[in-house]
Amino acid sequence: MPAIRKIKPLGFQWETADPFLFCVHHEDQFPKGNMEMGPACSLQGRHLGDDFIIKDGFRMYHGKKVPGFPGHPHRGFETITVVRKGLVDHADSMGAAGRYGNGDVQWMTAGKGVQHSEMFPLLSQEKENPMELFQIWLNLPARNKMVEPHFKMLWRDSIPNYVHRDKAGKKTVVEIIAGKIGDKRAPAPPPDSWAAPEQHEVAVWNIKMEAGSSWTLPAASKGVNRTIYCYEGEGIRVAATAIPRYNAVELEPDAVVEIVAGDNPASILLLQGRPIGETVIQYGPFVMNTKEEINQAFEDYHRTQFGGWPWPRYDQVHDRSRTRFARHADGREEVKEG
Repeated sequence: MPAIRKIKPLGFQWETADPFLFCVHHEDQFPKGNMEMGPACSLQGRHLGDDFIIKDGFRMYHGKKVPGFPGHPHRGFETITVVRKGLVDHADSMGAAGRYGNGDVQWMTAGKGVQHSEMFPLLSQEKENPMELFQIWLNLPARNKMVEPHFKMLWRDSIPNYVHRDKAGKKTVVEIIAGKIGDKRAPAPPPDSWAAPEQHEVAVWNIKMEAGSSWTLPAASKGVNRTIYCYEGEGIRVAATAIPRYNAVELEPDAVVEIVAGDNPASILLLQGRPIGETVIQYGPFVMNTKEEINQAFEDYHRTQFGGWPWPRYDQVHDRSRTRFARHADGREEVKEG
């Protein structure tokens, strides 16, 4: 049986399979920062507040002074934010806050409802501030859609790497954000996540291959959805099939699949999981199972603002001098260097 089900080109928003909702790949060459941690250049000609067209190498998204996404609500799913380069400032309606990036991951369970902001502070005033991240939306089953909101930090030094060398000595490194390979296991996801029970086989792997290297992707179980997203490198071959640049490959889950990098290093994101198999009704930032539940989400948000906004500004950024940190709603604080 062929190992490949489908090959499809990637855009800004990547199509995903149940239990995932979608994935977005942000890549911006932000310039030097100014005193307000926004771009130290003219923003003339941009549609500020809704700037999704790359101009001069970057977008402001919904930010007007600092790029990013000011306070907005979510209910009924989880966000997994994988920051490869750059920094993200988090603030939310529970009073929690953080700054993370350059290899860190934030895993947030929106549950019954939370407002949060995700701003991209341009800390350096001396050099450019490149940013690259994935934001992955992972659905929650009906029984967990109204759990208490929660976020967990997976700091870069806590994310295990699986390292393989092929017969020629060329290296593949797999960052295991969720799931496991052999005896390498990712940190535990939030307790109410679909990824928490091992039998759901949820995996989020960032695969980095040296030029010309080969690695065999181990099989998963029948019934699991498995897709790889080839986002860097040309000439990648999957199951002896040439994959065009910046394409996704939907795989048979129980097939053992050889991946071979081309003449350049290759980077591949894998998303895998057993499907939840429930009706998905999404309207903007709310993901529920029925239209009535979506209507209720809007009513609840208009009535309660999901706890309100305890910060002085909706595009909250933290002090320039702060290193990476996370302050949780219960007051617990984590601080990291650099």
